[in-house]
Amino acid sequence: QVQLVESGGGLVQPGGSLRLSCAASGSIFSINVMGWYRQAPGKQRESVATITRGGTTNYADSVKDRFTISRDNAKNTVYLQMNSLRPEDTAVYYCNAYLSGSSGFGAYWGQGTQVTVSS
Repeated sequence: QVQLVESGGGLVQPGGSLRLSCAASGSIFSINVMGWYRQAPGKQRESVATITRGGTTNYADSVKDRFTISRDNAKNTVYLQMNSLRPEDTAVYYCNAYLSGSSGFGAYWGQGTQVTVSS
């Protein structure tokens, strides 16, 4: 019953900004960690940013000082503010969460949202 739904992807020019959101729904007791991964064509999926329930964040070196992850625990939602976007940021961005629900503790993934950075 747990579902993660991403939104906010789209086309943006280099140097522009975009904000992604991911909302978790279903029978959830608590969410320990939420984060964003991305996968570009021909490349492996990589971690972009994560945030714990307490607010501790971690970023990939490639996005440090450009991206900001945040979350609203009351809404079970995580956000990714992306600034100074570059063509190499083009990828499908996936939301993930480690949570405890009625079926136990586990990892869940969203379906992904496309981000394209191009002039």
